[in-house]
Amino acid sequence: MRKNIVVRRVAKKGRGVFAARNFKVGDVIENCPVLTFNTKERKQLEKTSLNYYIYPWRSTRGASLILGYGSIYNHSYHPNADWKQNFKTVSMVYRAIKPIKKGEEITVNYNGEPDEQTPIDWFEVEK
Repeated sequence: MRKNIVVRRVAKKGRGVFAARNFKVGDVIENCPVLTFNTKERKQLEKTSLNYYIYPWRSTRGASLILGYGSIYNHSYHPNADWKQNFKTVSMVYRAIKPIKKGEEITVNYNGEPDEQTPIDWFEVEK
């Protein structure tokens, strides 16, 4: 059970991750274990519904499935959190990049960098 974050239903998005406490800039929100997949395995994953939940790993040809709540964070072009791969521990670390208030949805930019504005081509993004 996680005491700092919770999953809730979000209109038009399905589920999302919400702060169960206030976070300051730089606070670790979650450190998630990762399952990694090679290029061949990624191609198989892309044929399934898991395609919507995988992140790149080491390159865009590899893939990772983030455990914990990692694959449930919703996208925003103005996120309040960021994710970084930790290759040494095979984990994904989510940190606050803006103050996040208790009850606020925690969002990340699926493009990798928080300020990256490249359109997401596999779903409609609300601006």
